[in-house]
Amino acid sequence: MKGSAREQALRTLYEADQRPSQASGWEMEHGGGRSGRIVAGVTAEMSELDEVLESVSQNWRVARMAPIDRSILRIGLYELRHDRGTSVGTIINEAVELAKRYSTEQSGGFVNGVLAELARQERPQEATEADT
Repeated sequence: MKGSAREQALRTLYEADQRPSQASGWEMEHGGGRSGRIVAGVTAEMSELDEVLESVSQNWRVARMAPIDRSILRIGLYELRHDRGTSVGTIINEAVELAKRYSTEQSGGFVNGVLAELARQERPQEATEADT
């Protein structure tokens, strides 16, 4: 997964999250590749993604989440909504791996739980099949 599009997008979104005043136009730096599409999509839908994330993450406002977890969850939700060619299992597994690699010990479970609930909402048929 090293150097994957998700990982590149994560780096950009995390940096933009940490320095929002300098984030304008960062989605353009990645061009038209997958990483650039993820960054542009997450950036364009950030408010809506955050509202949905808050609705399923019990007792956690998006602003209180660890910044890296927040970026991973935004990417995961964006992919659940817009990347129908990638399975729910792949999206969740790769998000969990990023959380384990770059965040806290508890982050993998947190990311898994939030994205599993989002998958049930966004792709109910596929999420049900993945549970069986």
